[in-house]
Amino acid sequence: MLSVVAHLARGIQVGWVMAREGALAFVDAAELPPHLRLVLRFGRKLERPGLGPGRLPAALTRLGPSYVKVGQFLATRPDIVGMAAARDLERLQDRVPPFPQAVAVATLEASLGKPLAEVFTAFSEPIAAASIAQVHKAHYRDRDGAERVVAVKIMRPGVRERFARDIQAMRFMARVVEVLRPEAERLRPREVVETLARSVAMEMDLRLEAAALSEFAENIKDDPEFRVPQPVWELTARDVLASEWIDGIRLNDRAAIVAAGHDAAALGQTVIQSFLRHAIRDGFFHADMHPGNLFVDPAGRLVAVDFGIMGRLGAKERRFLAEILLGFILRDYRRVAEVHFEAGYVPSHHSVDDFAQAIRAIGEPIHQRRADEISMAKVLTLLFDVTALFDMSTRTELVMLQKTMVVVEGVARSLDPRLDMWTSAEPVVRSWLARNLGPIGRADQARRAVLTLADVVADVPDLAQRAKRVLVRLDEEGPRDVARVERRIRVETKRMVWSTLALWVIAGSMLVMALR
Repeated sequence: MLSVVAHLARGIQVGWVMAREGALAFVDAAELPPHLRLVLRFGRKLERPGLGPGRLPAALTRLGPSYVKVGQFLATRPDIVGMAAARDLERLQDRVPPFPQAVAVATLEASLGKPLAEVFTAFSEPIAAASIAQVHKAHYRDRDGAERVVAVKIMRPGVRERFARDIQAMRFMARVVEVLRPEAERLRPREVVETLARSVAMEMDLRLEAAALSEFAENIKDDPEFRVPQPVWELTARDVLASEWIDGIRLNDRAAIVAAGHDAAALGQTVIQSFLRHAIRDGFFHADMHPGNLFVDPAGRLVAVDFGIMGRLGAKERRFLAEILLGFILRDYRRVAEVHFEAGYVPSHHSVDDFAQAIRAIGEPIHQRRADEISMAKVLTLLFDVTALFDMSTRTELVMLQKTMVVVEGVARSLDPRLDMWTSAEPVVRSWLARNLGPIGRADQARRAVLTLADVVADVPDLAQRAKRVLVRLDEEGPRDVARVERRIRVETKRMVWSTLALWVIAGSMLVMALR
């Protein structure tokens, strides 16, 4: 009972702050039942005068670090909050005052089990602070005695406990929303809260961020124009992450980039092509590629930092993305429609031709404009809007990809306003499709299929033994007819033998078809 009262009080506080900061302006009254329309009207009367843009960020910043993370998460989910609110949330700056140096040192020493002086030869005051952690610059000597400079990220004390309390209140508010407005169930508010809880729980373990950094570095090891800092594992724990210090120019400082002699237009192309490689080729992409997380180093390479928020795409999603991008490039709208149906994203009772017609309404206008005026991210946004008319289910990973592409495209165009996104994207898309849907890709798919069938075949003897034990046990529980049990075992064994032969025939046929 006390927890319900506490959650209710927190919910009222959240509502009050949202109303005062004008955040309720993003709620569409037409979609609300009469009793909630009345509440909304009352809430709008509480707005402070003179409010400008950035209402949602202002409200969430007032509510505290947990709600800042909520805002960052919802900025990637326009399917839940709408495009207008998602764009407003992009203004959210996760910047808070740093916590004291003494607290940071105590956390570091407790995590690494050593005094600061035994680990670092120099350790700076915080140079950046956010809701979950802050960053220091430090010097240390590696095992070979060489001095290295690292960025040390330290978890903010008490942040896990505070977020745990807030997430319980959010769960309560999600249930209340579903009760007051059953139609909101399609937005799955409780599922959204649980997704947020899992995402932030991973972000609050800095070992997992180091692992993401390491995996990403392995994926791009052969990409000469893009790199990431290396994690220092011996200086990393749950509350501490040390990684290579990056000396470079932030990508939002175009004047400094040009003054340093770098080719801004080439960097813009590298931004868009690198992101597409990470998403389509690797299925693992940086989902927070705003200019503050991107640098150009003295060698002219693009460097990304802060790997707390990552996105993943499975094989089906990667093929889907590659084929729809190529379809728009080639104006093959029917193929774009077919890809949606093949992926199972659009229910089969809809017409492929009708869907292709809807996609043509998106694609044709872009071919009437100059290449540098065409927004790839806008095309994907319009595509997702159209697919909603055809009952396409929400795909969280694709929505995150689309929102990240909006940011990436903005960064690329800030470096080169006349950048042709589609010409830049085409070689990446064609290369992946040729590799994965051409003869080499088909052979690789056949190899994986044969290995899967071989695993099944290898399990057949064990399955036969288990079947025999089950049959014997059944016989022991019933009348003792040993001859009947033996006959059943012989029948099952023959069936398994023929099934095994059939599986190998199927595997051979698949291999032959794949190599044609």
